Amino acid sequence: QQARDAGGLLSRAELAMYAAKRRQSGSQLYSPSLDAGSQESLSLLGELRRAVEGGQLRLFLQPKVDLRSGQVVSAEALVRWEHPQRGLVPPMQFIPFAEQTGFIRQLSAWVIAASARACRIARERGQVLRISVNLSTRDLMDQDLPLKIRAAIEAEGVPPSALCLEITESAIMDDPARALGTLEQLSAMGFKLSIDDFGTGYSSLAYLKRLPVD
Repeated sequence: QQARDAGGLLSRAELAMYAAKRRQSGSQLYSPSLDAGSQESLSLLGELRRAVEGGQLRLFLQPKVDLRSGQVVSAEALVRWEHPQRGLVPPMQFIPFAEQTGFIRQLSAWVIAASARACRIARERGQVLRISVNLSTRDLMDQDLPLKIRAAIEAEGVPPSALCLEITESAIMDDPARALGTLEQLSAMGFKLSIDDFGTGYSSLAYLKRLPVD
């Protein structure tokens, strides 16, 4: 169903294999979103750009509850795409593609800005809320990331402590020296930092001690 000749089938099987390795999922079915060069992928990239510019993205907050008090004390930021034809598109159908093509930076910028806005609205209603936002490997390699995040929160008038930035261990291990420099800048600015998926990136606890994480 996914190719009309042996060469095409092998090529797409290889794309699926590398996607499975990146996601550590064991197996992966080929889809056009894995192939950044296909016509369907170029179309999807154009649609994603229109989603950001046209207000089709939605921020969902997954609450974190203090079991002692029963109060919501923080939340996890989740992005969804409300497509005009396809309805609510789940993240697994566009986030890996955005990471592969580099468009993840624009998506992350949108999520950070939307999360800062949500923090401000919560504070105006009397609830101090910290929102956790996931950063990708490409985000972490962006040398201007700390300044971009600070600009986003300053625009909404909320302090750095309003956001917790979650970084996967594998993202840190892609370029440890560069990642450490970025994390130290973010920590010095007052952002809370946490590591997601620890144990999957083959780093040691000794290395973890060097990271300015909360």
